[in-house]
Amino acid sequence: MTRLQANLVLLLAAAIWGGGFVAQSTAMASIGPFWFVGLRFAIAALAVLPFAIIEARRIGHRPHRRDMADFLLVGLALFGGAITQQIGLQTTTVTNSSFLTGLYVVFVPVISILIFRRYPHWIIWPVALMALFGIFLLGGGDVASVSTGDLWSITCAGFWGLQIVLAGHFVSRSQRPLALSATQFAVCAVAALAIGIFVEPVSLEAISGSLAEILYVGLISSGLAFVLQVIGQRHTTAPQAAIVLSSEALFGAFFGALLLGEALPPIGYLGCGLIFAAMLIVELVPELLKRRDIARSAPDSAAPSPFES
Repeated sequence: MTRLQANLVLLLAAAIWGGGFVAQSTAMASIGPFWFVGLRFAIAALAVLPFAIIEARRIGHRPHRRDMADFLLVGLALFGGAITQQIGLQTTTVTNSSFLTGLYVVFVPVISILIFRRYPHWIIWPVALMALFGIFLLGGGDVASVSTGDLWSITCAGFWGLQIVLAGHFVSRSQRPLALSATQFAVCAVAALAIGIFVEPVSLEAISGSLAEILYVGLISSGLAFVLQVIGQRHTTAPQAAIVLSSEALFGAFFGALLLGEALPPIGYLGCGLIFAAMLIVELVPELLKRRDIARSAPDSAAPSPFES
C-alpha cells in the first residue's frame, strides 16, 4: 500500500467518524444517551471479541490481571468521553460537537504532564489559547451563547484525551491492542447500561426506533473505522495520520449541514477555523522543528571530504 492509499484509507475512517456525529444526534429522538452508549459499545465489544481471542491465541496466553486492570481504567475513560459527548448532543449541534470534541489533541499533552510527567512542546500553550478563542467564536462571540451542550462536548474532549493517553501507555506495555479494545468497549457498555436501567426509561420501541443509528456507530464507527485506522497508520507517518484523522471535525460539520440543515454565523466559521488550525499546529510544528534540528546537527554531506582528491 502506498502512502497516498494509506492516507485515503485514513480519510475514509475520518469520514465515517464524522457521519457518526449525525447518527448519535438523530438517535436522541427516541432513546436516552445512557442506553444508546451502552448498546453501541455492547455491539462494538461483540464485534471485536473474536479478533481479541485470535490475538490471545497468537500470543499464547490470556492477558495478565495487571493488564486487565489497566484496560479497565481505559474503559472508564472511554465511558466518560462517550457519555458526555452523547449528553452534549442533546443541546448542541453536530458541528459544534465535532469541532469541540477534536480539542482532545490539545488536552493530550496536558494530561501527559499530569499523569506521567511528560512535558510537551512549548507550542501547546499558545495553541491552547488559540483553541479557547476558537471556542468563544464558535459560541457566537459571547460567553453567554456557549450552550450547556458545548460545555459537555469540551468535557468530552478531556475524557477522550485521557483515554488516548492511557490507551497509548497500556497498549505499549501489553502489546494487546485488540484485547484492550474489546475490554474498553465492554466496560463502557456495562457502565452505561447499569446507569441507564435506573435513570432512563427504555422500551423495545425506543430501541427499534434508533436501531439503524446504534448499528452504524457500533459496527461502522467503532468497528470498521478502527480497523481502517490501524491499516492506514501502518503505511504512513504519525504526523500525516493525525492531520488526516483530524478532518473528522470537518466531516462532522459537512454532514451536519447536508443531513440536518445546520448552519453557523460567519463568526462561528472563524471559530471552527481556529480550532482546526490548533489541531494541525499541535501536530505539525513539533515535528517540523524536530526535523529542522536534526538537519542542522547532521554533518554536511555535500562538503568535500579531505581524503578526496
